[in-house]
Amino acid sequence: MSESPMKIKRNHRMLYISNYLTDRPNQLISLSYFVQYFDCAKSSISEDIDFIREVFAYNKIGQISTVAGVAGGVIFYPQVSPAETQKLLTGIENKLKTGKRIMPGNYIYLADILQEAETLNLIARHIAEHYQEADIDAVMTIETKGIGLTVAVARYLNVPHVIVRRDSTDTEGSTISVNYISGSHQTVKKMELTKSSLPTGSKVLIIDDFLRNGGTINGLISLLEEFECEPAGVCVFAENTHKERVPIENYVSFLKIEIVYNKEAGHFELQMLPGNFFE
Repeated sequence: MSESPMKIKRNHRMLYISNYLTDRPNQLISLSYFVQYFDCAKSSISEDIDFIREVFAYNKIGQISTVAGVAGGVIFYPQVSPAETQKLLTGIENKLKTGKRIMPGNYIYLADILQEAETLNLIARHIAEHYQEADIDAVMTIETKGIGLTVAVARYLNVPHVIVRRDSTDTEGSTISVNYISGSHQTVKKMELTKSSLPTGSKVLIIDDFLRNGGTINGLISLLEEFECEPAGVCVFAENTHKERVPIENYVSFLKIEIVYNKEAGHFELQMLPGNFFE
């Protein structure tokens, strides 16, 4: 542990503590770390954190909870303000109006939205806040488009991320696989996961970028059953509301997207609505 080179003023301490906590969401941080780093009284650190807690709560940055006892400390739980939510949804809606979005077979192109760092970060914070009380042990997705979002959500929840593969590799050891129905053509495909990826009894949050027919999500749920794990929730970035799909229990979507015909413009376009995530 590095030491503070000099006596630090209170406002400097609070800036450091704020940054330290927000960089370590859902981690228990002992107050003794700050006491030793700043070489000051524990009561001073407690007062600093009380002030930071009020500022974070007022601005919806997040919640700082105190854990009592010898092994206690503080934990930062990220939140998203209503203003940030509105800005995010407006930005995504505007983005959907740009470029070629409707692909052959009525597939919808969204990959570039989840490639924007700020957008991805805000969506991940939303999802982490939504599942904060669900006692998640791991966050899981299938390769490839949902990987970035899954990693970001896992970071905010401070749990491992698990990536299910469509093809086996020789470097990952023995695997468990299931077959699932994928796409509008009802193609049978295989997904698999290394046996050591999930301990038995884990509560797993499933993440995916897009919900079309539901076959992939149900395949992931079946794979969890093979591992004797429990799906703690299913969250997708967007869903196509006009598609018939396999029933999925307890899923939430961040966005609902439909392909509609614009009579005035004479072409098809996308229409976006907030998903049931916000209900």
